[in-house]
Amino acid sequence: MIASTAFKEFHILYYNQSEQAKQAQFGNPCRAFSLFLQEYYFQAKGECRLKKRVLVLYLICLVCFAAVGCMRSTARQAVDEKAANAVPKLPEDIAVVDGVPQISVYSVESESIETMDLETYVQGVLAGEMRNDWPEEALKAQAILARTFVLNFISEKDSRYAGADISTDIGEAQAYDASNINERIRDAVKQTEGFVMVYDGRFPYAWFHAHAGGITELPTAALEYKKADPPYTQVIESPDSEQAPENVQHWSASFTADEVAEACAETGVKTGKVTSLEIGKQGDSGRAITFIVNGKEVSAPALRLRLGGTQFKSTLLESIEVKGDTITFSGRGYGHGVGMSQWGAYGMAEEGANAQEIVQHYFKGVSIEKLY
Repeated sequence: MIASTAFKEFHILYYNQSEQAKQAQFGNPCRAFSLFLQEYYFQAKGECRLKKRVLVLYLICLVCFAAVGCMRSTARQAVDEKAANAVPKLPEDIAVVDGVPQISVYSVESESIETMDLETYVQGVLAGEMRNDWPEEALKAQAILARTFVLNFISEKDSRYAGADISTDIGEAQAYDASNINERIRDAVKQTEGFVMVYDGRFPYAWFHAHAGGITELPTAALEYKKADPPYTQVIESPDSEQAPENVQHWSASFTADEVAEACAETGVKTGKVTSLEIGKQGDSGRAITFIVNGKEVSAPALRLRLGGTQFKSTLLESIEVKGDTITFSGRGYGHGVGMSQWGAYGMAEEGANAQEIVQHYFKGVSIEKLY
């Protein structure tokens, strides 16, 4: 009887309203009935048995409401994850032969454009970017990034070499050394064939560097990246292997005051003869974003590259010494520090991590998907 009465009154209260009013007051019928039972309970005039029955109905309603909410949340989460991890399409201009994309590569060595399948190109990149005797899972992680890198490149920009999709010019893209390909390189590429890194249905920027000095950095701090930091990049500890050369783990580089002044001018800042130089702004990892040179602000990543990235190995600095006509920078790591550390991949592989775990350690929220 109580159930019949309650539902009858609820029907009058809820279903006689407009749809807009229903949503404004209650959101959905289940929640509406829950609220109605609360009111019905408190209006019962001291009838203990009636109140108990209403309370039972109220609890049942709460359980149903929670179950419906969980199902909706789970379904919505599944849809969101599916959309986020949707495999992107190949760039429109890329032909596919026997299921494998074909790309046009300008060879700096031969000064000509060669058409090759993407997997052959990745072999050459992997051999150019990593030693061919490194741990298998580190090689596989690098292969996934190399494949992602070229597809992102072709999707977003044109090669500086007319008629080519990409080149072997390290100034434009990735290192390439076909002469260093061996069975380990071939196996790493074969085992990851077609696998790419995906974020939000796109090929993300697959940044990597040699050695993070123990911690990575965001693009805006380390690369003069002018857009907002992509959400998949992060500052995170990097387990760089102790097998790395000592002059990569810790290094020093000295330049004359004139060399530094000339490099500053190349970045667009005229400082005159350098008599003072210190770190200005720093990123979350501690890397220098700017230097203050003779009181003027200079981009640290830009100055590093103008002075020579093989000597001035990173902007993760431990000290700067200005002594007479000589300026000495001392620091840790090698490279810009964004994305995957190659020596970090080596260290993780040594500890038993697989390629996917390595990539997902450095890139937040990405998935590894088979494209072809």
